[in-house]
Amino acid sequence: MASALRPELTDFSSIVCLKAIITGMEEALGDKATAIALVAAGRARGKQLAQSLGLTSNISLEDISSKVAYALGKDGTRLLILDKIEQEGDNYKVYTRETVCSAGEANGSERQCTFTLGAVQGVLESFTGKRFRGRQVASVLRGGTHDVFEYMPLG
Repeated sequence: MASALRPELTDFSSIVCLKAIITGMEEALGDKATAIALVAAGRARGKQLAQSLGLTSNISLEDISSKVAYALGKDGTRLLILDKIEQEGDNYKVYTRETVCSAGEANGSERQCTFTLGAVQGVLESFTGKRFRGRQVASVLRGGTHDVFEYMPLG
């Protein structure tokens, strides 16, 4: 992945710095306001990603999953490893691991993957044309094998 953003440091920054941004926001704004802001930021990123990848409803869910996994995984921005997206009617369940949100957190931590949840939500909303409510239903920090996000359409 060629970098146009920074010639020497490239496009990547440390998780330590990102976590400091998040905890600083939580101290300044509170947990709920920070979560709302991070989900919104993630949704915007996900929509931008979907547009840049040309994701539309004409593409199979398997192809979309593969493209998003590549773009956000170890060959892309390294936000997460996406193992699968399941569709059950109008609902979606997304299985991720090594999310940036869970990195460095102690077992049992109540940390939620707000930005990551939002990023995946933005992708889903872009290619389906629907608005979703997302929630984290499992966490590697609390005994799960994956950070799992569930998305249900609104309205």
